Amino acid sequence: MSSGFVDTNALAYSGRAPRPDRQAARTRRWGWWYQAEWRLAGMKAYWSSALGYAVLTPILYLIAMGIGLGTLVDAGSGGVEGVPYLTFVAPGLLVSSVVMAAAGETTFPVVDGFKWGKLYYARSATAASAAQVALGEIVAIALKFAGISLIFWLVLLVAGVVGAGSWPIVVVAVLAGLSFGTPLMAYAATIENEGYQFAMVQRFIINPMFLFAGTFFPLESMPVFLRWIGWISPMWHGTQLARLLAFGLAVPWGMVLVHLAFLLVLAGGGAVLAVRNFTRRLAR
Repeated sequence: MSSGFVDTNALAYSGRAPRPDRQAARTRRWGWWYQAEWRLAGMKAYWSSALGYAVLTPILYLIAMGIGLGTLVDAGSGGVEGVPYLTFVAPGLLVSSVVMAAAGETTFPVVDGFKWGKLYYARSATAASAAQVALGEIVAIALKFAGISLIFWLVLLVAGVVGAGSWPIVVVAVLAGLSFGTPLMAYAATIENEGYQFAMVQRFIINPMFLFAGTFFPLESMPVFLRWIGWISPMWHGTQLARLLAFGLAVPWGMVLVHLAFLLVLAGGGAVLAVRNFTRRLAR
């Protein structure tokens, strides 16, 4: 399969350009990947800041939680869940970083594709379907989440916070990011006049989720009237699975299935809604 990004003028002059019917057939088959390629190529414009975020975030967290807060917690209580505080909090920080990154990738960029740049309409004007546009966006952000998660995990591995066998944390973090990102993408696809909606999402969903979803302390230590924030949060479900993989947190197998099912249903349901909303919007 050839790349979706080629010098079309040079290809046309070379006489090697595929016939229009073949180009259309390729697009009908690989349109989702061409869309993902386009989105990933667009990320090159801010690759340095994205790389800085991916590398510096875990380092700063390690300093703050290992040398700072972690030292105080370990000295006062001997750690959390039988492990040093840094070991306890690190998997949650990895998952939360990916989940919060999902907000940046599935809000304004989606509105841009429909309203400002209108490049979704350009893609759907080809043989690619609206569903392929949506799926391509999801594939692109999933790959970015994988990169962020892998770098974060490697920093934790080098620092000795986690072992090499904990690598499935990367998969869990990507799933948690998609379980929050795909429903948000589906919602963003319905917005025609953005003015305050995403600010409300940040203020009333993302911030409470980060603070009260068990990232920094066990959910059971919170008042009962606040625990529900964790129960309905992909961040908590992902964090519990990550801690199980990182240091063997005691999670009953029944709850492991609940955590996985919660994340899969949100990610899958959000993807279905995103495809539906993209199709409705681009079919106008």
